[in-house]
Amino acid sequence: MAIMNDNSFDQEQLERVMEPSGRRDEYRHDMNLRPKDFSEYIGQEKIVKNIELMVKSARMRGHAMDHLLLSGPPGLGKTSLAMIISQALESEFFVISGPALEKKGDLAAILTNLGPRDVLFIDEIHRMHATIEEVLYSAMEDFRLDIVMGQGPAARTMQIEIAPFTLIGATTRSGLLSSPLRDRFMAHLHFDFYHPAELCQIIQNNAVKLNVKMAEDALDKISKCARGTPRIANRVLRRVRDFGLVEGCDIITSSEVEQALKLMEIDQQGLDRMDRKILQVIMEYYQGGPVGIDALCATLSEDRNTIEDVYEPYLLKEGFLLRTPRGREISEKSREHLQKMEY
Repeated sequence: MAIMNDNSFDQEQLERVMEPSGRRDEYRHDMNLRPKDFSEYIGQEKIVKNIELMVKSARMRGHAMDHLLLSGPPGLGKTSLAMIISQALESEFFVISGPALEKKGDLAAILTNLGPRDVLFIDEIHRMHATIEEVLYSAMEDFRLDIVMGQGPAARTMQIEIAPFTLIGATTRSGLLSSPLRDRFMAHLHFDFYHPAELCQIIQNNAVKLNVKMAEDALDKISKCARGTPRIANRVLRRVRDFGLVEGCDIITSSEVEQALKLMEIDQQGLDRMDRKILQVIMEYYQGGPVGIDALCATLSEDRNTIEDVYEPYLLKEGFLLRTPRGREISEKSREHLQKMEY
């Protein structure tokens, strides 16, 4: 078996997959709102304690931190926490998206360019193709790549040594990861929705960063309609900031928040237009359910992954939607809410 230490991959190929065009703006947009260290990170206390312990151990040992899998609904701070981990380790941070990896060479180019103890963050890791996923097995365990050259009787295996690194995977659907890949992560941490009090603190901190003065009732109003998700809370905060700026408000109160929410079509329960459309379709087209997910997606003209990953988790958590063996059903709480809604 030949051992390769040189980097034979194209630099242009590396840059293409390291910053996928579809994700580039998302990671760069409003970076100042992200927490800078563990002390600034609010919520997910058990997860943060576990990670702080892993970081301290890695620094004391002088080795790369163990591989880490972060799972949970989108917008709960997985990317922010990965950035904080890299900063705490004093390591370089590299971001890629699972769907952007089109062939084995893409991933191999990235892995061979990592330095010792660097952090590689793969978002939506469950959407990597199975053949690409296999490249990670030996890379995660033995810090080497096993590359098959040629075909048939002339095929031979080449080993490429890579620097010890830390892989942080983020997924909204950990059940879609294969067992071989999932078992190679030394820690699997699941993110839960945030409590309104935690969201209040996040909104207050970010309002200061945005130079926006907020009344207590305004903070409370945003926290209760943010679906337990910091990303949504920040989105509403920015829209409220725009509304207050245009209207010439010195201090944002609940009145301004309500007007901004109405423009965004978000109701008092935090449901947006698509949430209500899902519930209305089940109630009006399918008499409240049950209805199969494929039929529901066809009626809504919406992708199944979007329904299951983005909208359903909150609707299920708050009791608006019921998932049964026969399909989706709406609850009595949904019927009452749809009857009282103002939008």
